[in-house]
This record gives sequence, structure tokens and C-alpha cells, in this order.
Amino acid sequence: MRSDITKTCLALAFVFLVAMQFFVEEVGAAGECGKTPIRAAATSLSPCLSAAGNARAKVPPACCTKVGALIKTAPKCLCAVLLSPLAKQAGINPAIAIAIPKRCNIRNRPAGKKCGRYVVP
Repeated sequence: MRSDITKTCLALAFVFLVAMQFFVEEVGAAGECGKTPIRAAATSLSPCLSAAGNARAKVPPACCTKVGALIKTAPKCLCAVLLSPLAKQAGINPAIAIAIPKRCNIRNRPAGKKCGRYVVP
């Protein structure tokens, strides 16, 4: 039960930070997500929040679906979201989150590509 409360609190914190980001100027990652604002792309990945902070957490199917769609339409967007100030504020660990496409068995992931100082497995 405590784990469920923690996950709920983390999800609410993430949504709050996304809402706050709406009022803050976007830094760095502009344009990587095409016409989609980075905060909207980050919000769409909210099902991934638990898996982005814990390498042993099961990746929810909804997360895999969202990540797969994002990689298909804007592969650089995932990296931009993971390295954004918003992700940092939400407690996302890029070293763990970058492996989500592999954990989801997404075949067309950009394996071997760099994302900041991280390499997509």
C-alpha cells in the first residue's frame, strides 16, 4: 500500500511540474519534438514515471505504447524530454529512463545513439 501511495504522489508531483512548466520558458529542448511542445510530450509519458526512476520496476504497457509512438514520430523528442529541466524536477533518472525502449522490446529504438552523455541501449 505504501508503494501505491508513493507512486501516486510521484505521479501527482510530475503532473504538477508539467503544469508549472507551462508558465516557465522552455530551455534547450525546443524543436526536438516537432510541433508538440516538450511539456506536452513529457505529459504523454507520465505512465513511464515509475519505470523512469527504478530499473527494476515493470514498465507499464501504456508507457511502452507512448514511447513507441514517440520514437516512431519524433525519435529525438524522447531524448529531449529525458534531458529537460522538467524531467530533472520530476526526479527522472536519465540513465534508467533511457533504457525504457529496450525494456519495452521496441525494435525500432535508436540503439547506439547518444542522448546527452547517455547511449541508448
